Amino acid sequence: MTKYHLIASKACGSMIVEAALALAKLPHEVEMIPYVEPGSQRDRLLALNPLGQVPTLVLPDGRAMTESAAIILHIADMAPQAGLIPAAKDPARPMFLRWLEFIVAAIYPTFSYGDDPKRWAGDEAAGKHLRKATDEHRKELWRYFAAQNPCKPWVLGATFSALDLYVAVMNMWRPGPAWFKKECPALSEIAGRVAKLDALGVVWARNVD
Repeated sequence: MTKYHLIASKACGSMIVEAALALAKLPHEVEMIPYVEPGSQRDRLLALNPLGQVPTLVLPDGRAMTESAAIILHIADMAPQAGLIPAAKDPARPMFLRWLEFIVAAIYPTFSYGDDPKRWAGDEAAGKHLRKATDEHRKELWRYFAAQNPCKPWVLGATFSALDLYVAVMNMWRPGPAWFKKECPALSEIAGRVAKLDALGVVWARNVD
């Protein structure tokens, strides 16, 4: 197998995929780019992924793969020993799938629309309202997520999974670590445990100041 090539940006969703690749011990290289800035790097990204998003993963056969959840599922198929996803007959698997989809389908869109609100709202006042509304909705979603899962020591209880990688990385995004520590302390503790995993030292050093 030749290497996977991950096109990434600092502390973005690509960090989740980079962490999964590290835990899976799959041969890979990481290319960090300022993905929203015009230039040759963005042009090459757009050629692979016309939406211009990271993560974009170039597979060993040269095809490009996008969408973090899909990439995580693929990595788990290639390296089941990494424990990123509960096995097919593991009782934890249905809940893993439920909450993976919850994160990418419910929480992620609050950033899609809240990060650049004027694009969707049309004027500055409406944009500010959209940003505030999506930020508040995200807080409610995280509270719900934390209340519905064991979250001790991991999201699914005794079973570590890729959900813990999502929590650890997204803990750094709005509303931020201080909010998680106060409002969702179990998620904050998970983030701390993941950050201390030896296999992820390089990932954290590359992405976190």
